[in-house]
Amino acid sequence: MFLVLIDRAGYMLAHMLSLRLPGNLVGMLILLALLSCRVVRLEWIQEGTSILTRHLAFFFIPIAVGLVAFKGVFLQHGIAILVTLIVSAIAGTLICGFSTQALKEKEANSRDTTFGAIRHWYYRAGLRP
Repeated sequence: MFLVLIDRAGYMLAHMLSLRLPGNLVGMLILLALLSCRVVRLEWIQEGTSILTRHLAFFFIPIAVGLVAFKGVFLQHGIAILVTLIVSAIAGTLICGFSTQALKEKEANSRDTTFGAIRHWYYRAGLRP
C-alpha cells in the first residue's frame, strides 16, 4: 500500500507542478529520496517490491499490445528505432559498468587509506599485532 501511495504522490506532484516527467517516475524519485535519507527503511518495502519484480513481465503486456496500434510508424522508421534502442542499451550498460567500477575503486582506496592510518597510529603507539 505504501508503494501505491508513493506512486499516487508522484502523479499528483507531477500534475501540480506541471512537470514534463511521468508521475510514476516522480514517484520513484520520491522513493529513492526517502530511501537515501533513511526515512523509509528497505525492510519495510522489500516484500512488496519482491512481488512486483517477480511479476515484472506482466507489466510489459499492455505496452506490447499498444505498440500494435503504431504498426505504420514501425514500418516507416523501424531501422532508426532499432538502432536507437541498441545504442541506448549499450550506452546505459557501459555507463552503469564504468560508474560501478569507479565507485568500487573509490571505496577500496578509501578503505586502504583508513586502514593505513589506523595501522600507522597502531605502530606509533608501540603496539604490535
